[in-house]
Amino acid sequence: MRRQILLGIACLISSYAFAQKTFIHAGRLIDVKEMRVLTEQTIIVEDGKITSVTKGYQTPGSSDQAIDLKNATVLPGLMDMHVHIEGETSPTRYIDGFRDNEADVAFKSVPLAERTLMAGFTTVRDLGGSGVNIALRDAIAAGRVKGPRIFTAGKAISPTGGHADPTNGMKRDLMEDPGPVWGVINGPYEARKAVRQMVKYGADVIKVTATGGVLSVARDGSAPQFQLDELEAVVQTANDFGIHVAAHAHGDEGMQRAVKAGVYSIEHGTLMSEATMKLMKEKGTWYVPTITAGMSAAAFAEIPGYYPPVVAEKARRIGAQIQDTFAKAYKSGVKIAFGSDAGVYPHGENYREFVYMVEAGMPAMEALKSATLTNAVFMKIEDKLGSIETGKIADIIAVKGNPDQDISVMKNVVFVMKEGKVYKAEL
Repeated sequence: MRRQILLGIACLISSYAFAQKTFIHAGRLIDVKEMRVLTEQTIIVEDGKITSVTKGYQTPGSSDQAIDLKNATVLPGLMDMHVHIEGETSPTRYIDGFRDNEADVAFKSVPLAERTLMAGFTTVRDLGGSGVNIALRDAIAAGRVKGPRIFTAGKAISPTGGHADPTNGMKRDLMEDPGPVWGVINGPYEARKAVRQMVKYGADVIKVTATGGVLSVARDGSAPQFQLDELEAVVQTANDFGIHVAAHAHGDEGMQRAVKAGVYSIEHGTLMSEATMKLMKEKGTWYVPTITAGMSAAAFAEIPGYYPPVVAEKARRIGAQIQDTFAKAYKSGVKIAFGSDAGVYPHGENYREFVYMVEAGMPAMEALKSATLTNAVFMKIEDKLGSIETGKIADIIAVKGNPDQDISVMKNVVFVMKEGKVYKAEL
């Protein structure tokens, strides 16, 4: 009797495991590794991983799930290396900071995370918020909230009065003197403390504002904000923890200081010179362009009252230049990772970065690779993600049309699978 019970349990376990197989029939499959399009492929997914990719439409078993994507183009889950998932652009954004408690920010972030996932972005790097992004990352990882896999900086690091100083624009009795706990530093000692504090909070990456910024309520948008020794202290301390440093930068001098200090990536890079491009190639520094943010900020600046006057002036002057900088950096051979700065524009419209990249001269297939395998290499997770291959995590999306020929079809994502679970199937 006992043997029969054990055999029955074994059969149930076997049947359950077998039933977990998902057969995806892909009419077109983007092979980002070889930069080619495969046709009539079957992807088999089991326990959240890809177990095989074969030519032809394989017949699933009676207990297997079959997904028909024969009339679609299948790609790896997309990755955006620069988002701010806690919030979103709005004419009331600057006032909301005085109204919203941490819980309000958290609840507002939940639909933004889901919208990002539904747009086909299964992995993102969040480069700065209030710290709620750390809790959101954990909630998504635990399955309590729908959203992309998040690598987050928590709170960005800034000097007093710099781009990420949270008290900019406040009246003096509210400004106080925020320190490293708030990501505001002055000098190498405080730089080290701030990095350690962000790691203590749970940051996966460190973000510094190497120059002024466009959307902060501060006068300058491009001047350098840190001395070299401060940046070196940030990078060295982050490296001790085995994490990298992303540097927000618009002005060229601030970029050069950041690259010399050893930052991993330059974000935005609006006024980047040829000399800086050369230095980045020598140092192996990555460039995350965020063209969509620049174009969006310039457009919003033309809406009366959308931004405070000091912000609108910077947005008009700086924003739209990013696309030209991207074109020059790409032609120069600087390493480029896909990142859009979602939050500066509405979340879920991340596909626009593809359009701007292609407009600026990057071939469509290369743009698709930048948001998949290239970004996996950038994050050093290419053994797990970034391409549709046997053994990798099953992050798989599909679009109608041929994005290798018309990149604008990336707007219409009809299928999203993350870690083997289907979140969207508008077939």
